[in-house]
Amino acid sequence: MAWHPLLLLPLLLVAVSGNTAPRFNITIAYVSENLPVGAWAFQLTAVDADGDQLFYGMSGQDAYYFSVNARTGDVLLAASLDREAKAKLSVTITVTDQINTEVSGKLTIIVQDWNDNAPIFQNQPYSTDLPETQAIGSSICQVLARDADAGNAGRVQYEIVSVTPDNAKNHQLFYVLQNGTVGLNGSLSYNNQSTYYQIQIKATDNVGCLHDCVYLSSIAFVSVNVVDKPDLAPQFLNEPYVGSVPENCPLGTSVLTVSAIDRDKGVNYALNYSLLSTGVPFAIDLATGTITVRSALDREQLPSEEVLLEVQAQEEKLDIYGQVAQANTTVTIQVTDVNDNTPQFYDCELPACDFAASPQSSFEGSLEEHSSARVPVGGLRIVAHDPDKGSNGAFELRLQGPDAASFSISPTRITGTGAVQVLVQDPSTVDYERVHVMTVEIVANDTGNPGNCCSIATVTIQLFDINDHSPEFGQNMYRLQVPENSPAGTVISIITATDPDSASFGRITYRLLPESILDIFAVNASSGEVLVRNGSLLDRETRSVYYVTLQAVDGGNMTGSTYLEITLQDVNDNAPVVSGSYNIFVNEEQENISVQIQAFDNDEPGTNNSRLRFQLEPGAFSANFTIDPATGVLHSLGALDREAMEQALQGKVVVTVRVHDLGVPQLSSLVNVTIIVEDVNDNAPVFLNEPYTFSVREGLAGAFVGSVEAEDADQTEVHHRISFQLVSGSGSSSFLLRSIRLGPGQYRGNLSLDPDVALDYDQLSPAHFNLTVQAENTGTGDALNVVPTTVRVLVLDVNDEPPTLEPALLQDLSVAEDAQPGLLTTLQASDLDTNHSLHFQELGLACYKGAGAAGRVCQDWFYLEPNGSVFLNSSQIDYEVCDLATITLRVEDTRTEEGNRYSNNATLRILISDVNDNSPEFLRINDTFVVVPEVSPVDLPVAVVKATDADSGPRGAITFSISKVLFLQDNGPSHTLTSVFKVATTAEGDLYVGSIQVASNLDGSLKGRYQVTVEAKDSGTPSLNSSAVLDIFTVDQSYRVRLVFSTSVNEVQENSDKIKAALTMATRTTVYVAVIQSAADASQSRSSRAQEKSVMEAYFVFSNGTALGVNELSILVQSNPQALSELIQLGLTIIGPGTVVEPSKENELVGIIAGLAGGLVLLLLIMTLALLATSRSYRRKLKAMKALKVASTLTASVAQQGPAIPGTNKYNAEGANPVLNLMLDAPSDLGFDEDSNADAASLNSLDENIVENPAEGSPGPPVLQLGRAGAPAQLGGCEEPLTAALQAHHMTPASEPARQLGDPTRATFTFSNPCLDTTDL
Repeated sequence: MAWHPLLLLPLLLVAVSGNTAPRFNITIAYVSENLPVGAWAFQLTAVDADGDQLFYGMSGQDAYYFSVNARTGDVLLAASLDREAKAKLSVTITVTDQINTEVSGKLTIIVQDWNDNAPIFQNQPYSTDLPETQAIGSSICQVLARDADAGNAGRVQYEIVSVTPDNAKNHQLFYVLQNGTVGLNGSLSYNNQSTYYQIQIKATDNVGCLHDCVYLSSIAFVSVNVVDKPDLAPQFLNEPYVGSVPENCPLGTSVLTVSAIDRDKGVNYALNYSLLSTGVPFAIDLATGTITVRSALDREQLPSEEVLLEVQAQEEKLDIYGQVAQANTTVTIQVTDVNDNTPQFYDCELPACDFAASPQSSFEGSLEEHSSARVPVGGLRIVAHDPDKGSNGAFELRLQGPDAASFSISPTRITGTGAVQVLVQDPSTVDYERVHVMTVEIVANDTGNPGNCCSIATVTIQLFDINDHSPEFGQNMYRLQVPENSPAGTVISIITATDPDSASFGRITYRLLPESILDIFAVNASSGEVLVRNGSLLDRETRSVYYVTLQAVDGGNMTGSTYLEITLQDVNDNAPVVSGSYNIFVNEEQENISVQIQAFDNDEPGTNNSRLRFQLEPGAFSANFTIDPATGVLHSLGALDREAMEQALQGKVVVTVRVHDLGVPQLSSLVNVTIIVEDVNDNAPVFLNEPYTFSVREGLAGAFVGSVEAEDADQTEVHHRISFQLVSGSGSSSFLLRSIRLGPGQYRGNLSLDPDVALDYDQLSPAHFNLTVQAENTGTGDALNVVPTTVRVLVLDVNDEPPTLEPALLQDLSVAEDAQPGLLTTLQASDLDTNHSLHFQELGLACYKGAGAAGRVCQDWFYLEPNGSVFLNSSQIDYEVCDLATITLRVEDTRTEEGNRYSNNATLRILISDVNDNSPEFLRINDTFVVVPEVSPVDLPVAVVKATDADSGPRGAITFSISKVLFLQDNGPSHTLTSVFKVATTAEGDLYVGSIQVASNLDGSLKGRYQVTVEAKDSGTPSLNSSAVLDIFTVDQSYRVRLVFSTSVNEVQENSDKIKAALTMATRTTVYVAVIQSAADASQSRSSRAQEKSVMEAYFVFSNGTALGVNELSILVQSNPQALSELIQLGLTIIGPGTVVEPSKENELVGIIAGLAGGLVLLLLIMTLALLATSRSYRRKLKAMKALKVASTLTASVAQQGPAIPGTNKYNAEGANPVLNLMLDAPSDLGFDEDSNADAASLNSLDENIVENPAEGSPGPPVLQLGRAGAPAQLGGCEEPLTAALQAHHMTPASEPARQLGDPTRATFTFSNPCLDTTDL
């Protein structure tokens, strides 16, 4: 054993060097839960007195949240934190100077809160039923929202966001307090408002935050159902109610049905109907509201044919106020008539007749003899009445009896009620001298009632004597005469009449008719003298004869009459009257003008009073005429000249003629003879102010040139109207001549240029016009009345031509985006005017990119000088923001006098060409990339990068390549790799995608991540590139998990998708299957080989790059009963660590060297511990023997049979707590021998976790038994060993005798505790 001293050599070297180990100076760290993945969290710091280079590490269950830079101690966040899920993390941190033993310590990491949890409403949904009478201000429900955040971030306040139905009134109907109490802020109504409300309540956290606040909120809905209450009276439907029923109908006849409803829609109490009206022949059904006839109906006996009923509807229950809810309505029933009455006669006058009294059958009246036809008999008050209604009350009337032919009845038909008259029909038979009394009978016949049709009344008529002789004159006509100038009172004649009647009937008085004649004539009423009443009204010329009726009246008002013809005698009292008016129209210079004067005299023809004579009165024109005295013919003595007369007379000549009669006294009249001398166009126009010379500036289209004037001596407008005309000739078409009236016979002609013609001085040769203008009298076509004159127009030169741009110089310009400032081009313009001064103007600069506008980005890139030079003004032009600029420009002639001084607008296009001036730009990488080397074949895509290039065309085409791959080992050095990954480039429009793929088989034993540098290069000249670095996390073989199934390989392969789905459901990871093989090909424990048929080995990787080990997988699977049950049904029996692939020869050699070095360090410690462990083990076994002896006294129902197995979760005597002082059963197998079966089983139990199905018929879910690999898991149901042993001991009844050692029925004291593993040994 010469090599033993070599084991102590490393220890001696350390001791001699005196180097001290580092120590941590950090025990707690704080990390905000909103820290992004990959960000710096904190730094591990340690102190080393020797100043050695330190290397840091981190381990433990919570270590996967972080990654540590081994050299600097910087800790980066590797997985997202959630304070609400885990507020405190605990990790083991290590530090080593690679000289001394590695130092470890516990680090507590406090996760600081961030407002990342919105409030969550509890106990949803919220719903409540509210009576519509709910008091205002009362609470209706309570909402509660909890926020998992701490401090202000977890404080919640509430507000009402909206109320459905959505209107302003409903929004104020409810309120919410900050304790979540929802209250009523207004009144409810089931019938008049909504019966349902939905209140949207928002809960917002971070109450009280003052700076950098982030608010989160959530929404809940409160459903409020309004419950109707009986608070409204019923309401009748279909009002008003009107019905009808015939009289004499059977009792019980239905008239109509009233209907009412309970306005409380949600209650609907039953209604009872009743009649409030008393003494009516109707009844109503209590439940249905049907109104029927209760007693016999006689329309004629009722107070009215319309019966009004007051109906009440009453709810069967009281309302919420304890009162009877009721409603009333009025029902109108019309009792219709039946023809059951005979017409009767009554002695009365309408409308004051009492038809309740007895009818009459005899009446008396009186009448004068010879009364005219249709005269009614006096003294009769007969009214016929039939109480039936309408057509049932219609009846006919007729007369019968001895004197019925002398009289008639009126009316002959009556409906209901009517006054009856007896009228004279034949006056000649109504004669007092023949009979003094006459009798007729009136028959009333109701044709609609044959069984009781008629009634008769007798009328007795008394006759009276009358004056039946009239006065008579001796002649039928008397002709009388009186002078027309007779004064009032002049007696014309005396005329009398005679009357054979005596006494008063023979006394005669006289009167003249018509009454209108009484203004002129009168008669003495007693003597019959006819005389003049008003002589001033007598005028023979107005009326020469009057016809008057003279009437004589006796005492009985009988009259006789005769006609008077009164003729007026003539007196010379009328002057001659000239017939018509005399307005004569003659042309000037006309000869032999004659006019016949017509006159007459109204005095009596053929006398001197009506004979006439004519003479001229002196006047201005009387010397020009003569008149015949007897005939009245007026003659002119010569021709008349219109122009010789005053203009004001307008050609009017007036001559006065006197006409007189020969009567005494002589009377005369004057008449004016007006002779209109009409103008003749006998004067030609004359131009004034000749000659005419005008000038006009060129280019003034429509400009005024000058005026010509002319006059005409003719006095009438038609003959002195002048129009000016341009005679066709050279240049006349360029001018317009407009005539304007200045006064009578005076006209002006305004000469102007045609509005469509602008004279151009430069194009005229010579630059003047000689125009011929004619003045034409338009009243005649005589050529003598057309007078010409010459007008000379001189054209003056002005600057009036607009400048023009040269189109050839406005072609598109092309400018590269990297061009330097300077002159691009010079534009040219021209002007026909010789004295021009041209300046270029820039009107606007527009920028475009592609098919759309680019705003004002190019406003400062270009500018235009007044001389037409276009300059590039900037070196910062950029094709990527603007590829086209357009300059809108024009040219101005600053010396322009008239017309447009500007040219037409033109556009200069400047095309900006692209150059390769933009490097590719990577898009932000937000994903985490993971690779499982063992299941990653060549060409497998494992990561993606995306990039764009702002350049266009081929210059923007991107190609990706991998420039560097650096593998960063966990807690170790990094090294560069080659040919590990490759990249494939694809284009998606302007976006380029680089797919990172596996290029060669990856080493599954490496732990850490690949840091891949990807380069993007465009296709421009020169080419531009950029790079991006991404991390690809590797999942090494230590995370390989072995799943053992009781089914065959084929069955596992067929069910692999279901198995992966169940595992994904339980773990929320991506499952990578490495291999599926039979159990015979895999290393297995002897204890499970009998039931295992196949093995699946797989990796379980989260999206952030972390992976599950066997312990975490076991916990997650068991915490999901559904997934666990599904996996067991698919044959899963064991979850254990996977098979590690054997390392290569090089790795094996490195491991051997490292093992030898470690062995030298540990050997001394092992030898020391071996001595201590041996002595302690024997002492524990002696105590365990005593404990077993006592435990053997337990009942079989508590203890398990057979020898105990050391190292398992079943305590045997070796694992018993020595404190119990229990005796051991010596014959039992304590597992001390090397060949003990218990040892073999115990050793096997360290290898895997065994899924044990419960025995058939036993309750409970499947149990996943954990061996060594599962020991750290904290599973439910764990018991502390001492407590379990004591409980089992006390379960043995005291009365049961202890069993002897060696008894085969004696139970062995064991219990199951999954919290114990072989480490407890």
